Amino acid sequence: MNQSVQTRTAGARNSTEEGLPLPMRRVAFIQSCWHKDIVDRCRDAFLLAMEEGGLNRDSIDLYEVPGAFEIPLLVKKLAASRHYDAVVASGFVVNGGIYRHEFVADAVISGLMRVQLDTDIPVLSAVLTPHHFHEHDAHQAFFAGHFEVKGREAAAACLAVMNPSYGEPVAR
Repeated sequence: MNQSVQTRTAGARNSTEEGLPLPMRRVAFIQSCWHKDIVDRCRDAFLLAMEEGGLNRDSIDLYEVPGAFEIPLLVKKLAASRHYDAVVASGFVVNGGIYRHEFVADAVISGLMRVQLDTDIPVLSAVLTPHHFHEHDAHQAFFAGHFEVKGREAAAACLAVMNPSYGEPVAR
């Protein structure tokens, strides 16, 4: 999927939870489209929590890929562009009755970690691999709610790693 990288908006203000100005920050959020209705819940919760945490919505670029297996390559391209202070990935890798889902989940998480270590750009994961998932109402509702929680958690982690004090000692 071709998407242009937006430039920073002049005059936009970002702040920490304490209301102190943050340097301009830019975040990329990538999501897979398998079970999109469920994964969208993560994106929506993430966006809301980021705004509540002080990052303007126009500082977050949204991307989609077909499935979770395609996430690491786009994460790599976006991190290497140096246009983003953090990249967040969200996807849903389910067991379709064969063992393949475990390989996909491992490849995705390993790829995300490698990108983070190779580029020094924080990469956060809300890629979930449930033990059991069936497409009936109870599981749909449970995982939709779970993705909302994971979206808020990803936002909290994202705000933390973009905070100017990240990596500083907490005590001496």
